[in-house]
Amino acid sequence: MGPPRTYNSTMNAVEADALSQLQNPAATVQLSVVVPLLDEQGSVVELHRQLTPVLDELDLASEILFVDDGSSDGTFEELEGLHGLDPRVRVIALRRHFGKTAALVAGFREARGEIVITMDGDLQDDPAEIPRFLALLRQGYDLVVGWKRERHDPPTKTVPSKIFNAVVRAASGITLHDFNCGFKAYRRAVLDDLRLYGDMHRFVPVMAAWKGYRVAEIEVHHRERRFGRSKFGAGRVMAGVIDLIRVLFLTRYMQKPLSLFGTTGLVLFLLGVVGGIYLAVLKLMGQSIGVSHLPLLFLTVMLILFGTILLAIGLIGEMQRHYGYHASDEYSIRTRLEH
Repeated sequence: MGPPRTYNSTMNAVEADALSQLQNPAATVQLSVVVPLLDEQGSVVELHRQLTPVLDELDLASEILFVDDGSSDGTFEELEGLHGLDPRVRVIALRRHFGKTAALVAGFREARGEIVITMDGDLQDDPAEIPRFLALLRQGYDLVVGWKRERHDPPTKTVPSKIFNAVVRAASGITLHDFNCGFKAYRRAVLDDLRLYGDMHRFVPVMAAWKGYRVAEIEVHHRERRFGRSKFGAGRVMAGVIDLIRVLFLTRYMQKPLSLFGTTGLVLFLLGVVGGIYLAVLKLMGQSIGVSHLPLLFLTVMLILFGTILLAIGLIGEMQRHYGYHASDEYSIRTRLEH
């Protein structure tokens, strides 16, 4: 084996840049398309076939990152075949089904592009829409959200979705039509600023807008499902309500939990003190504290107790927010297929 190859120290900037890209292929990727998948064996090859010509026409070096969220059908085998055929295809297979948020977090962390497009793997999102998303990013927006105005889904999915979007609009003050559309375009800075867990992928626009990023909405073509079945269920509606409460708390009070718990606790505590003073005054005036005053006495004790507890929760929250967050806690990767 010969000596290591050396390079002329006088190489120009263009040659140096070319060399660095050869040594670090990730540096050449500008656009990443992240596709979370769960049991989409029938659609993944067709999705790749439709994505390829769209990416070929873009003036951006791109990659397609499929995240298999614990599929139990032949989805991973199909992905292995695509990986062997297309050098742009990368595959992340999670050890089990962790949920869409975790699959997206894995994709965001593994994606190499400065721009990231997310889309569902069921062929209902049209890859031909991607250039329109990129056009809005070029106009200065940081996050572009798809809006499926005309949806080709059953009422059991569309009606809860409309209710969900209306509630989120009213609660957050952000006037988007479709918060949960999987078709989105992000700048890398947005992804680096997000902390997603549970089912919080539905509220990415809310968290991004709260951070001060510019959010736009674009109407997209929505297609009928050809393969597989929807993963939507009643359980997701309840999970969405819980996560909405969580997101509203995190966006408004994460940096100052004492403002919520402390204020509420202090009000309850003071009301309890007022009740206690009233009873004490009655006692000092020589009136007996009889059975008729027991409800007030009980209420006074409970107000002081709950107020103290809420104050303590607020103080604990103030300390807890200083602890670190690790995105990798949300998932575990079984296999990587890289080029």
